[in-house]
Amino acid sequence: MSGILTSDLDILTQWDTPTICNALEVVVPERRATGFTSENFTCLDPKLPPMVGYARTATIRATTPPDESTDALKSRRAGYYEYVANAPHKTIAVIQDLDATPGFGAFWGEVNTAIHRGLGCAGSVTNGSMRDLDDCAPEFQLLAGKVGPSHAHVHIVDFGSPVTIFGMRVLHDDIIHADRHGAVVIPASAVKQLPAAVELLQRREAVILQAARGPDFDIDKLKKATADATDIH
Repeated sequence: MSGILTSDLDILTQWDTPTICNALEVVVPERRATGFTSENFTCLDPKLPPMVGYARTATIRATTPPDESTDALKSRRAGYYEYVANAPHKTIAVIQDLDATPGFGAFWGEVNTAIHRGLGCAGSVTNGSMRDLDDCAPEFQLLAGKVGPSHAHVHIVDFGSPVTIFGMRVLHDDIIHADRHGAVVIPASAVKQLPAAVELLQRREAVILQAARGPDFDIDKLKKATADATDIH
């Protein structure tokens, strides 16, 4: 995307998603209560570092067989893979399961994690399910709705359209930051301002934390530390 370098996104991976959410409250305060996941999910590997990338959106279904020809399904899947491959990198696949019971069939497993990682995708956020947990591609993160054993009739319905995952609305090419805590959409205009906002918040928090961890901490010291932190700009 114009004006945003790969290095601008890479630097954001040094902070967890809660920290990014805090910084967004400084940079774009109107986003304080929107733009992030707000429902429970299952994380494939909580030890993996945060991932940042451009959203590649898609919708899937798995409960019933698709009412389309095999050729049409193959063509759409190939088109989806091209959509993931021909993109700014890295990407994050944001896939909404449209079934009444999301996750009946898993899109994510050994094969799709390997394909997506090979195409420059860092991971996925999905309300669907995942499987093959021990065989998923190394360093590929999944935030999924559940774990399940079968792919059932899973197939891609559409790609490139808006999706909503765990309460987070995502558009094509949105910048996503995600880790074991959840995910958040970062406005493109905020990307370059976030490091300075994080540094400011860390300086403010350091004053309070130093006081709170002291051996003689009490309510008076808390009040002073809070006031001192507020004065830091």
